[in-house]
Amino acid sequence: MAKILDKQRYKCAMSAMQTVQAIDRAIPVLHSGPGCAQKLSNSSGSSGYFSPNIYPCTSINERDVVFGGVKKLESTIRHSLDVIDADLYVVLTGCIPEIVGDNTEEVVDGFKDARKPVIYASTAGFKGNNYKGHEQVVDAIIDQLLEKSDIRVKNLVNIWADVPYQDEFWHGNFKELEKLIEKLGLIPNIIFGYNRGIANVKKIPAAEFNLLISPWVGLGNMKKMEQKLKIPYLHYPTLPIGAFETSKFLRTVGEYAGVPKEKVEKIITEEEAYYYYYIERYADLFLETRVMSKQFTVVSDAHYALGITKFLVNDLGLFPAKQFIVDDTPREHREAIRSYFKDLNFGIEAEVSFETDGYKIHNEIKDHDYHGYPLILGGYWEKEVAKQTDGHFLNVSWPVNERLIMNSYYAGYDGGLKLIEDIYSVAKTRFN
Repeated sequence: MAKILDKQRYKCAMSAMQTVQAIDRAIPVLHSGPGCAQKLSNSSGSSGYFSPNIYPCTSINERDVVFGGVKKLESTIRHSLDVIDADLYVVLTGCIPEIVGDNTEEVVDGFKDARKPVIYASTAGFKGNNYKGHEQVVDAIIDQLLEKSDIRVKNLVNIWADVPYQDEFWHGNFKELEKLIEKLGLIPNIIFGYNRGIANVKKIPAAEFNLLISPWVGLGNMKKMEQKLKIPYLHYPTLPIGAFETSKFLRTVGEYAGVPKEKVEKIITEEEAYYYYYIERYADLFLETRVMSKQFTVVSDAHYALGITKFLVNDLGLFPAKQFIVDDTPREHREAIRSYFKDLNFGIEAEVSFETDGYKIHNEIKDHDYHGYPLILGGYWEKEVAKQTDGHFLNVSWPVNERLIMNSYYAGYDGGLKLIEDIYSVAKTRFN
């Protein structure tokens, strides 16, 4: 019997158009039906360098299913090169051309001498969701653009984190992670966001190591670069939010990169003094707020479910109810992620459920006794269950429908303060 999935939190692999869009002056060229492109463009969250509503697309039809769409693909790529001023063209394939057997690789290979690089990624929806599609685009860059470098730029570090646009805070988080790495005396290299793009892509092979900040997304990319480009990687599974995790993050990266311990501790001392200056001035609010339960639930992908859970337990002393991971995490990563939720302060462990059905998630939240007004952090759909449980709700994960996020962030010391502001701004509405 077919399974009905309610309130799904991810899209098909071809939504990797968002990953391409996040690379400055990169353009997705879609080999798909027009319905696929239109549906995905409505969920891209931003117009970017080039509006997703007018991406070049083969718009294949019934005739192309019968006779193949490779000629139309060749024409679409050629015309895209002629009329669109971009630095990188990434062909993304939908389900139909892959089912009928279009040889996209051969068509793209015909443009290897084009004035700008043209690559392709296999992003048929039946191959996975947009988290998988993101990895496929990064793999395409590694396989088709990059070669092993004999030169290593001292202190250069490639930074990778969650999926752009699926993570609404990606702009600001990358910016803050960049600042933290710079404080250590390292040189951050990020390919996504403002003023980066193809120039930073070309720097990847010269880095001393890759830094992956993600529970699971991107691990395959790191292993591929280690194998092909001989770049070692440091996997830090938790997005550092607030003082405890950010200080731990700086110590871990500093030790791996050979930064003198004295320098790292000096940075941490200065940052924590600044952080706790604000915490102390609002301590009464945190301690005396009785309109919000000390229990909380996060409904998000593994990236935010883990990062926010650690922050709320380790920094604010709240207690986790069940946490819900909704990104359809591959089974081979789930046990490791469960172990991360057991690594909390005060001997606390958080129960985690890998669940993609919003109906089941909401029923479990309603059935749990939070001993007061619960704190629920999740996608816009959790606003409904927050009303039903008389809870406090903060929209932190996709879909984000009731707030505009441009360059805000939750990463780092400042990001932790921002998250506290957002949570207690919601709690204070019950004071009136």
